[in-house]
Amino acid sequence: MNYKNLLFFIFFLSIISVKASSFRDSIGVENLNGKKLILHKVEPKQTYYAIGRRYGVSPQVIMEYNKNASLQPSEIIKIPTQIPFNSPPTVFTSTPPKKDKETDKTKEITHKVTAGETLYSIASKYNMRVDDLKLLNDLKSSSLTIGQKLKVISNEKVSLTQEVEVNDKGKPQVVIEKKPEYKPVNPNKIKYLDSTDSQSSVEIPKNRYGITAMNDKGLAVWIDDNNLDATKSYALHRTAPVGTVIKITNPMTSRSVFAKVVGRFTENETTKDVIIVVTKATADAIGALDKRFLVNITFGVPNEN
Repeated sequence: MNYKNLLFFIFFLSIISVKASSFRDSIGVENLNGKKLILHKVEPKQTYYAIGRRYGVSPQVIMEYNKNASLQPSEIIKIPTQIPFNSPPTVFTSTPPKKDKETDKTKEITHKVTAGETLYSIASKYNMRVDDLKLLNDLKSSSLTIGQKLKVISNEKVSLTQEVEVNDKGKPQVVIEKKPEYKPVNPNKIKYLDSTDSQSSVEIPKNRYGITAMNDKGLAVWIDDNNLDATKSYALHRTAPVGTVIKITNPMTSRSVFAKVVGRFTENETTKDVIIVVTKATADAIGALDKRFLVNITFGVPNEN
């Protein structure tokens, strides 16, 4: 073997080595419109949430691309990325790099469901999204039982340089930074909402029109009922008077729609833990992907005399 052939052989082996180590957690890469499409082999008990964290891709994006299919061990799924296909090899690892001044204190812990808790309240407690909480626990519905154990992610940024004070005994004392308190919206004002722009609003005094703004957030569900025209933007609410127009916003898509209240609903297996029931047309208008989804609602009610 001459010198040139030896160099070529060494270069060829180095390329193979780089290719093999580029995606340690994947089994291959495809070209999707000029972007890298990762092929991943599902591990036992692995969830979309865990896979998304491993590759730095939103679990919702991965789930939608794979048509919301249930994950099975050894199954091959595809993960779309925004990485150019011709870019240098990227090494994906399951452990994120450490930071010098600030670190992400992220760990998986177990939460035990207590009376009155919902997926939304638990997700809010741990600064998670409801969809991520469902993905992490492979939940098919939003129903919970008292004593049920859920996996949650505690994700808080902790500064490595803490402020220290000295107490009256001369010993150093760590000062814990307090989170800002949530202040409720002043009920003496309402917002007149422009249907052409969900971000624009004009504050109007409460007594001017004799109504009070009601704001709520939680789960919604769309139903297919013969008594409701599925092609119209109708809604059922527990307390809003019939004829009330409610603005419904999907925080996942930032899209809003106005729906007319045509009745009330009672709690059953379908409507458990929801704050509003809507038609399929209403859900489609705000880009809802599942039958149950998170919403913010706003509507006005007459002031009491």
